[in-house]
Amino acid sequence: MDIHSILVVEDNPDDQVLAVRALNSASENSPVIVLEDGQQALDFLFGDDARCSSSNLNSIGVVLLDVKLPKVSGLEVLKSIRSSPLTDWLPVVMLTSSDEPADLLEAYRLGANSFITKQINYREFTEQMTLLARYWLHVNKVPKTGSVPSSG
Repeated sequence: MDIHSILVVEDNPDDQVLAVRALNSASENSPVIVLEDGQQALDFLFGDDARCSSSNLNSIGVVLLDVKLPKVSGLEVLKSIRSSPLTDWLPVVMLTSSDEPADLLEAYRLGANSFITKQINYREFTEQMTLLARYWLHVNKVPKTGSVPSSG
């Protein structure tokens, strides 16, 4: 079985800690990579060096992307992911603390694979993260970037 990492793009330090703790307990072999804003996510995914971004992409099993991020919003990051043949196949789960119907609709229009409202209760939040990790890392399959046909 391939080991894939979980890319968490989250600006709230408390949510970062809780997510990492829950994701590590759900899938202890899968590294959790935490980035704090949308620009860091774009740099990580696309970088200046194609080899660097390719190795980063090969390791990712799922991107957990906060909707409201500093510098570049989560929805803008999602749009960039879906508009590039390097990343358009990546599973992206949008996370938010709000229940804005417009964010939900826009996330799906832009190609989100899932949209989750973060639970406020610690136990419920932990259960959410555990379910996410188990599904996206153990049930779902993702291709390696070398096996993804380029459209260019």
